[in-house]
Formats: sequence, C-alpha cells, structure tokens
Amino acid sequence: MIVGTGIDVVDIPRFAETLERTPGLLTRLFTETERELPMRSLAARFAAKEALAKALGAPAGLAWTDVTVVRGDDGRPHIVMQGTVQARADELGVKHMHVSLSHDAGIASAVVIAES
Repeated sequence: MIVGTGIDVVDIPRFAETLERTPGLLTRLFTETERELPMRSLAARFAAKEALAKALGAPAGLAWTDVTVVRGDDGRPHIVMQGTVQARADELGVKHMHVSLSHDAGIASAVVIAES
C-alpha cells in the first residue's frame, strides 16, 4: 500500500548559486559521499530529499543528512535512511522507498513513493 508520494523540481543554476553564496549549506544538506558529486547530481539528490520529506508528510525536525541517495549496483538510485528520517518512516509503517531522479535542460527532478 502507498503511504505517501512526493515530487520536487530544482533549477540547477539557481541551486548552484545558492550553494556558492552559502557554502555551509553543502554540509547541512548532503552527506560526505554526496558532496563529491557534480552539481546536476547534487540538485537531483536535493530534489529527492524534498520529495521524500513530502512523502513522509513533511514533519518538522527531519535532518537532511539522515538521508543519502546512492546509486545501487543496478545503476538505479536508492534511498538510505537513518536517524530522524528512519524514525518517521518507521512511524508510518514504511517498508520500501522508490525513487526516480532526472536532470535535463537545467532542471533536476525527483519522485519518491513510500510503500508499506
């Protein structure tokens, strides 16, 4: 059963400007492994984190770095949760997360489906 869905879109150049203007955001938004990725991938991962928050009902107190978006051995993105995000997913009975990322023409997007 679907517990929640979320979608988000990020303007990549605008996101890059924001990170340049406020360098501390990089460590507040991304895990150490994510920080090494190119800007288009960072923007897509930020969109995924926003979409995930929406799928979980967007409660206050979720930590951005309690979510890592990784590329699986199959090449597909996967969500790894811990801490505040895992606790919220557990509270809602979420057993599976599905994520799709895209970036083209200066836009990054993500869709997340939380499933029990």
